[in-house]
Amino acid sequence: MKNPKWIALLSIFLVGVFVLASSIYTVDEVEQVIITQFGKPVGEPVTEAGLKFKIPFIQEVNPIDKRVLEWDGAPSDMPTKDKLYISVDLFARWRIVDPLQYFLRLRDERSAQSRLDDILGSETRNAVAKHELIEIIRTTKDREPLIDTTVLGEAAVPATEQGPTMGALVPIEKGRKLVEQEIFTAAAEKVGVFGIELLDIRFKRINYNESVRPKIYDRMISERRQIAERFLSEGNGEAARIRGNRVRDLNKIQSEAYRQVEEIRGLADAKATEIYARAYNQNPRAVEFYEFTRTMASYPSIIGDSTTIVLSTDSDLFKFLKGMSANQEYVNP
Repeated sequence: MKNPKWIALLSIFLVGVFVLASSIYTVDEVEQVIITQFGKPVGEPVTEAGLKFKIPFIQEVNPIDKRVLEWDGAPSDMPTKDKLYISVDLFARWRIVDPLQYFLRLRDERSAQSRLDDILGSETRNAVAKHELIEIIRTTKDREPLIDTTVLGEAAVPATEQGPTMGALVPIEKGRKLVEQEIFTAAAEKVGVFGIELLDIRFKRINYNESVRPKIYDRMISERRQIAERFLSEGNGEAARIRGNRVRDLNKIQSEAYRQVEEIRGLADAKATEIYARAYNQNPRAVEFYEFTRTMASYPSIIGDSTTIVLSTDSDLFKFLKGMSANQEYVNP
């Protein structure tokens, strides 16, 4: 039978080891610890890594992460100032800087994430509702919009008070970075009371709401059709102008050619007349022969097979016919 003394010593040793193990805890490099006694925090938060001691069984260790943590909200539908419903997806980075306040108000990371959902979602909705869609889409206000004047032509003009024209952009006053900064400033103050420091917030994705996407696509198609119709109208106008210029140039060329032909023909007739005059003005018989040949040459163009001519006896055309005898035959040259 075993010695009761050794059994008692062994029991005491095991109890001592258990108590010692219950009183020792370690703090990791990425953790900070809140010690609670009967559920209430006691002492200051333990932020230095290493081996630490606590009252066994009574005190409890509550580790709190001190690394930079991620918040990734679910996409949320919200209206912009210009009444466009968009789906906004955000992400943020935060860390716990006051672990005691954090523990008293939130206890764990799950509650912190839920509180961040409420605060960041609310501030994002407020900021989006105060700005036009283009303010949230564009990064900064300094960047000049690139407008393809070849496509838009005269439509690429600034927006007016009556509303933006086709292809025009609403003037940008802030840009997405300043909108994000507004959300960050408003949310950081609210989450600070929970012992949380908000480090950064960014828009991850911005898209049109599912219910308005078909309308947006229809409007985009309508604008493309307007541009196509304007191209077609300008093309038809340019084609008409080219055809008109072609007809005008053709008439001009024909007129110029006709003028040159008439000038050449006039010069030729003048030259021929001059040659005839020199040839037939050498003596009276030459003049008489010229008159005879010219008169004879005119008969075929004047007298046809069924032509009846009534001439006076003193007509120039008849004077050569009077001298012809009855038995002479007319020969058509």
